[in-house]
Amino acid sequence: MKKVLLTLSILVLSGTALAQESPTTPRAEHVQITQGPEVPLVGGYLTVIRWTVNNPGGLPVHYGVVHYGRDPKNLSQTTKNPIRLNPNHSSTVFRVNLYDLPPKTTYYYTVESMDSSGKSDGVTSPVETFTTK
Repeated sequence: MKKVLLTLSILVLSGTALAQESPTTPRAEHVQITQGPEVPLVGGYLTVIRWTVNNPGGLPVHYGVVHYGRDPKNLSQTTKNPIRLNPNHSSTVFRVNLYDLPPKTTYYYTVESMDSSGKSDGVTSPVETFTTK
């Protein structure tokens, strides 16, 4: 039986951090949804909800958030996906993935976005609907 020796090396440069801090992004004067929300993919395993806002600005990491449920007055389920703002773009596209939803079921949902501290960007869509296949 042959033994393999693995070596792990760690590089430390004078105690300085190698990571860069992302710049904050300027906020649009009036943040709003400019496209969507839409459901470009409804499948058995994966459903995708996508929307675009003019740049919400602020902290680099944001989350697209979908509140959904089978009753339009009770959107008690929530899923969110992280994205990074690009300070050079005037808009941001959010995509949120919903997994393993039961087939032939109608769902109601709204979308919003927030920064990494949990502060809302102040934009929420009206209640929309989709039906799984």
